[in-house]
Amino acid sequence: MNQRKRFFGTDGVRGVANIEPMTAETALKLGRAIAYVFKKEPRRHRIVIGKDTRLSGYMLESAIQAGVCSMGVDVLLVGPLPTPGIAFITSSMRADAGIVISASHNPYQDNGIKFFSREGLKLPDSKELEIEEFIFDNRDPSHRPTAREIGKAYRIDDAVGRYVVFLKNTFPKELTLEGLKIVVDCANGAAYRVAPEVFYELGAEVIPIGVEPDGENINEKCGSLHPEIMGAEVKKRGADIGIALDGDGDRCMLVDEKGNILDGDYLMAICAARMLKEGRLGRNTVVATIMSNSGLDEAIEKSGGRVVRTDVGDRSVVEEMLKNGYNLGGEQSGHVVFLDHTTTGDGIISALQILSIMVKEGKKLSELAKVMTVYPQVLVNVKVKAKRNLDDIPAIAGMLKKISRRLKKTGGRAFVRYSGTEPVARITVEGGSKDEIERLAGELADVVKKELG
Repeated sequence: MNQRKRFFGTDGVRGVANIEPMTAETALKLGRAIAYVFKKEPRRHRIVIGKDTRLSGYMLESAIQAGVCSMGVDVLLVGPLPTPGIAFITSSMRADAGIVISASHNPYQDNGIKFFSREGLKLPDSKELEIEEFIFDNRDPSHRPTAREIGKAYRIDDAVGRYVVFLKNTFPKELTLEGLKIVVDCANGAAYRVAPEVFYELGAEVIPIGVEPDGENINEKCGSLHPEIMGAEVKKRGADIGIALDGDGDRCMLVDEKGNILDGDYLMAICAARMLKEGRLGRNTVVATIMSNSGLDEAIEKSGGRVVRTDVGDRSVVEEMLKNGYNLGGEQSGHVVFLDHTTTGDGIISALQILSIMVKEGKKLSELAKVMTVYPQVLVNVKVKAKRNLDDIPAIAGMLKKISRRLKKTGGRAFVRYSGTEPVARITVEGGSKDEIERLAGELADVVKKELG
């Protein structure tokens, strides 16, 4: 089904701002299309629009707003707010849909548009195809609303406050963060106001960095893409933990008090161990993607649970969770979903769950992280000119088989997948020897570059 899509990737529509498909013209069409798709009953409809801190957000926000209003649907503007915050506001205000203008962890010149249903869930393929069909099949209704039937736009001035209260309510009411020193890196992105306020109001001493967005510095040498910056600050300040978010606030990377970087696999392992102990892990199962380290499987099994794998993308993870009654899942990149609290990845909620375990158990993060032993893993990105079917390229398929046979003895693995948001092939090699997997990853990257670069 994904091959039929012309706009949508694994996480909405994305590209360089002011170049198709990220133009004002296409944004207006997407606004009209989402309004059409969700305007079913004869009543007044409402759609929430939020964004991160990119310069191009102003342009796209105005265009989408115009498109939605032109279909007779009202707009609720929340301004800069994390992606999960927009999902929350959409559901909380009983809006018909939510729109997020963000390119997540990408550099500032990129932007993206993604949609949530009224339940705060990312749209299934069928809805994304319906949106595209409206645009490409010229399904523009002959009758356009006029006079009082044209949509209005309202600004929700207290959106940040509403979201802060919601986040604090995911932290056990009998606990506080008093006595903890926290470094939080907001990536100069959408969480720059929300995150420091949440941790401060729960009692922590907060050292905020990456909280001075200027429209161009989102994700620039900060946030979850560069947790080493936060790690240096943790060691310098003698902090207990470092929390790094990405540009739209749905990812979380951690640093322990020693400066060690802990990714989403560690986060899931620590939380799953505690949830299994308390009997709160749905069907004793964690949902992870093919990217997660094999050490996660071993850690969960030792704690009495199991891991189920899906394709890459938090949408795939959530679909599996909803389908089978699981309540914890996520990605190595730091997207972790706690369905008991929210419908999508939320970096602040993820951090709060870890902090609650630190407080309950009276342990440092480095001690909690011992629950998992990580296998050496190498990730290599190769820019490609076209995303051809990898199975149809003999040189790549042959090299993968050769490497997989070599790694089988040590329980290792290797695979190649395309990014859903960039023209990039992502190579992953995992095994027992760091030197060996680095060499094998390099050999595989050379073949991919020759065939697709």
